[in-house]
Amino acid sequence: MSVVIRTMGFCDYAITLQAMQDFTLQRNESTEDEIWIVEHPAVYTLGLNGKRKHLTEKNNIPVIAVDRGGQVTYHGPGQLVAYVLCDLERKKLGVQEFVHKLEQSVIDLLHTLSINAGRIDKAPGVYVDGEKIAALGLRIKHGRSYHGLSLNIDMNLQPFNDINPCGYPDLKVTQLKNLGVTRDMDSIYPLLIKHLAHNLGYNDILLPEPINQT
Repeated sequence: MSVVIRTMGFCDYAITLQAMQDFTLQRNESTEDEIWIVEHPAVYTLGLNGKRKHLTEKNNIPVIAVDRGGQVTYHGPGQLVAYVLCDLERKKLGVQEFVHKLEQSVIDLLHTLSINAGRIDKAPGVYVDGEKIAALGLRIKHGRSYHGLSLNIDMNLQPFNDINPCGYPDLKVTQLKNLGVTRDMDSIYPLLIKHLAHNLGYNDILLPEPINQT
């Protein structure tokens, strides 16, 4: 089974969200799954059941209400975002198993960087010594997923201090830079793609031209 990888560079969150929704609406039974690799300008996103009380401090970062699960999270420069557009019905994957495979892909990636990471019960994402390094948020529509995961690489973590990340007060957030990893995004995202492809059972990786975001 094949997966299309699109490297989209630095692009606006709202434009990318619309593109994901359009892709999911227009795809059919024969459409290849895709993984989009993106970096966003600073933005908070608030999930379907998100409560604005988790925006604990006011700042100038825009807040966008979105159609994924979960509460509030932050995206910004220096964070790797992977949107996984997968036909779960075709792959015969349940949602929890899908989430587990996404988390495992990040855990496997961090293991290759000599970082011991894991899960916390009832708190989706990936953690290192209790601090969150990767967040997950998904939307499943007609058996097909969009949204995905974010991995903190080398970013300004201050905006996380103005929210309860993923709805958890006092949750600490970390990143690869703070864990002594100095590799940049261009060297990290191919590793993430490798582990996502392995865990999701993709045997062939297709690399077309990036999506035009203008």
